[in-house]
Amino acid sequence: MIDKLESLEKKYNDIQKQMSSNEVLNDYEKLKTLNEELKKITPIVEKYKLYKNIQEQIKQNEELLKDNELKELAKEEIKDLQTKSSQLIDELKIMLLPKDPLDEKDIILEIRAGTGGEEAALFAQDLFRMYVKYAENHNFKVEILEKSLSDAGGIKEIIANVKGKGAYSKFKFESGTHRVQRIPITESQGRIHTSAATVAVLPEADEIEVNINPDDLRIDVYRSSGSGGQHVNTTDSAVRITHIPTGIVVTCQDEKSQYKNKEKAMKILYARLSDFYRSQQESRIAKTRKAQVGSGDRSERIRTYNFPQGRVTDHRINLTLYKLDQILEGELDELIESLLIADQTKKLTQMEG
Repeated sequence: MIDKLESLEKKYNDIQKQMSSNEVLNDYEKLKTLNEELKKITPIVEKYKLYKNIQEQIKQNEELLKDNELKELAKEEIKDLQTKSSQLIDELKIMLLPKDPLDEKDIILEIRAGTGGEEAALFAQDLFRMYVKYAENHNFKVEILEKSLSDAGGIKEIIANVKGKGAYSKFKFESGTHRVQRIPITESQGRIHTSAATVAVLPEADEIEVNINPDDLRIDVYRSSGSGGQHVNTTDSAVRITHIPTGIVVTCQDEKSQYKNKEKAMKILYARLSDFYRSQQESRIAKTRKAQVGSGDRSERIRTYNFPQGRVTDHRINLTLYKLDQILEGELDELIESLLIADQTKKLTQMEG
């Protein structure tokens, strides 16, 4: 690890030297590239310099151990410095972990009501509202691509595009089954029911990443369903796209324009295909899966929202927070941060093992 840090410090010094040369100062693109590289490694190099400074202080204090008058003071100082040194080493290990190349991507967020009928649909609505609030807190933009409502106004299914730098890094641990325990509005006896909704978080993919052969697509157009009366669509604006090799089907009917519905459906299809191929690859590399907090499998029960006790429990890291109201208002940072730390710890353990 020290060799890697020394190499990064050398690279840091080389970049700074290059950026002060006339050749680079007159080349805007080269200057921009070097500046981006420098920004990535600066936090690591600065922390490493701090670590080296502390090591130097430890050496100086070890020399003072020979002095009877300063011996005890030096011992205390060395103890404090060694604690700081250990903390810095742990922080540097995490900073050196390979970055997830998907972290900066926008996402496709899919929420579907599971077991529990209307109550599950109402819970899916609560989850979507929670994620919208969380997205707003982080200056992400949410665009609904497709939605299907239940009779009581809940959500049977909703697909949204969440845009913003680092969206995937903030949402990637949310995939799985979310469970709710509460008394439904329709329950006259006051009994607590358990319902569920599934969440899928897919990093947005583009045409460069996923090559789709037009011959592999079956595109059907039809009239979108409405609420009757003046809302009935009289044109074939709804679009259903089937990717024949994988059997993945995407439908979109929210827009009045067939072109816009097709555009949205293709965006969802690219993300689902990318996720499909990535999952196939990861299943072939078992240790990649083991290094993550949870498998990301839609069937995995990851979290329970218990209304009578006002608590939320994340089962992957055994974390319980008695902050149900705040969490449903989009205050997810404590949960997300805890999941990130657990994920980093697992990866560190694997790397060191």
